[in-house]
Amino acid sequence: MLGDELGTITGEMTGMRVLAADGGHAVVETSFRATGTLLGVAVRDMGTYESVSRPDGTLFGEGQGVTMTPSGDTITWHGSGVGRFTESGGVSWRGGLFWETASVEFARLNGVAGMFEFETEESGKVSGTLWEWK
Repeated sequence: MLGDELGTITGEMTGMRVLAADGGHAVVETSFRATGTLLGVAVRDMGTYESVSRPDGTLFGEGQGVTMTPSGDTITWHGSGVGRFTESGGVSWRGGLFWETASVEFARLNGVAGMFEFETEESGKVSGTLWEWK
């Protein structure tokens, strides 16, 4: 069951490259940077994920990144999810996220499984929302 909202981000893709294109299954790497909030604190986030096209037209993605606060706290994350192309040329992602941090302020994230919605637009804009999974 979805629990409390943990945060939101908005930003932009910073790069894309094709890693493989064998057997009709393209593997694309995408990087992004964003700003937003996590547990009510202003953050900057950057990440990179690989997406693999699947025969049914959906995507499977796995990624990792780092979230930083103005005071210097650092939170790393790993996630995976499923994406679907949108009519406007972007991708709508749904998946799970796991964090690790030595920060006292964000320590509760070490024991939390998160769920996310992450939207990309053809223009390169990205946005996302995170919830605790209870």
